[in-house]
Amino acid sequence: MKLHPIITSLLETDLYKFSMGQAIYHQFPSYTTRWTFKCRNADVRFTDEMVEEIREQLKAYCELRFRKDELDYLRGIKWLKSDYVDFLRIWQPRFEDFCITTDGDKGLTIETEGTWLNTSMYEIPTLAIVNEVYFRMRFDYGRLLNDFKNKLNEKIGWLRDGKYNIATFSEFGLRRRLSAEAQELAVGELAKSNLGHSKFVGTSNVFLAKKFGVKPVGTMAHEWIMCTGQGNHKHNPAYSNWYALNAWVREYGVLNGIALTDTVTTDVFLKDFQLTFATLFSGVRHDSADPVEWGEKMIAHYESLGINPKTKTLLFSDSLNFEKASALTAHFQGRVNVAFGIGTYIANDTSEKALNIVMKTTRCNGGDVAKISDAPGKGMCKNPEYVDYLNRALKWRMENE
Repeated sequence: MKLHPIITSLLETDLYKFSMGQAIYHQFPSYTTRWTFKCRNADVRFTDEMVEEIREQLKAYCELRFRKDELDYLRGIKWLKSDYVDFLRIWQPRFEDFCITTDGDKGLTIETEGTWLNTSMYEIPTLAIVNEVYFRMRFDYGRLLNDFKNKLNEKIGWLRDGKYNIATFSEFGLRRRLSAEAQELAVGELAKSNLGHSKFVGTSNVFLAKKFGVKPVGTMAHEWIMCTGQGNHKHNPAYSNWYALNAWVREYGVLNGIALTDTVTTDVFLKDFQLTFATLFSGVRHDSADPVEWGEKMIAHYESLGINPKTKTLLFSDSLNFEKASALTAHFQGRVNVAFGIGTYIANDTSEKALNIVMKTTRCNGGDVAKISDAPGKGMCKNPEYVDYLNRALKWRMENE
């Protein structure tokens, strides 16, 4: 291993991995999944040296265990239960679950396969490792870090001086951060700085939330809807959202309630997000397509159910910067609560283009799963026949219910 260890704590993942992990532990412990890495940048190439470093970094990650103070911190999160935290006491990543090769058009392939309970936990650390290895070994890291610091100071000044006014926002950049050092710097500076009328409340990175005493933020990801809705092959996948929301309420009741809308399109989501779910969940998260159009659609939906939108939160998390977030704050002012999860713009803004890397669930319980989002190009299913089947199921439901 040529670099220092990149992931140094099993808390160094996004909060929603623990939220989903507990529900998986209680309700779907036998489910199995396959995850596939993808780099969407056209001009990126991972060298053999980078791939070897990624492999060694993942081996080091798989040697980590939860420490007592980390488990105590997790016990302090009100919706995490003692039996799940006790399971984490003996949980460990398994390097045998990883397949890492130099195949593929970008010079790197990564797949993980095993129980959903295990493989779900690998996504975020794997992406953080890939990202940091790439930027440290491809560029002059010192120059990039200096770029990063200058841009961060400029952004904090914009908020302090009122150039941009953002309602409530959190840092969501762990998977695509420049480095652990850069993300820690960003969260620390945002937590202590005067940000004018904008309010920084926390980070998805549980390790940094613990370190800086800010709120850990995150509810569910697309994997939750894909696996609960499509992993049971007796289910009609057009009802993926119902199965996912129902299982979430069974686990958490009214706690931890921000629902993700775009796994099989928001229009299909709204078929299931009727009065009971719309009342129980405190809000919804946007992750693809036009955010204003989506927000207006959600407000109209709440109003059609007799729910005051001012009692709900719209959480925006798709490719945001301060300018976009400020515009959305102004647009929805006084009509609904808005919040923002801002990732790459905070955690990896330098003179070099950020990587657009993802690691997605591609199979569950031996069968294909797919995401059909509100914007094209975000899916990763390897079986076009399954995607066609899913699209036809969704189309039938929209046209016949």
